[in-house]
Amino acid sequence: FRDADWSARDVLVVDMPPGTGDIHLSIAQNFTLSGALLVSTPQEVALLDVRKAINMFEKVHVPILGLIENMSYLPMPDGSKNYIFGTGAIAKLAHATNLEVLTQIPLEPAISLGGDIKKPVASERGHPLHTIFDKLANNILGKLG
Repeated sequence: FRDADWSARDVLVVDMPPGTGDIHLSIAQNFTLSGALLVSTPQEVALLDVRKAINMFEKVHVPILGLIENMSYLPMPDGSKNYIFGTGAIAKLAHATNLEVLTQIPLEPAISLGGDIKKPVASERGHPLHTIFDKLANNILGKLG
């Protein structure tokens, strides 16, 4: 982090794997963080890591900006949503921890495909995913001041 020339930037996002390992703690202790976003899938077992992360970030005084539920639902051709991994667990956690669920990102193959071909579908104005990610980014920027 310290040896790189980051130039002017609005936001630097560090994507870390789930958990509360040494790297998470080292970053929190050695850098001034504006906040943490905690991402989980809908399964209750996945939220175990999020609960640990909440506790760790609170102990090191890093503000938690909110929760994001990834692979929240599978969009169906008729417009309905199939909650194949269950629903409600992240909302329950948000309520219990007084945190906000910032968004629910669908299980959408176009996300993976767009990354593979270096053309993120979320960058296509008018695409439903663009709306989800645009609102999320604006919400986060608003929380950062």
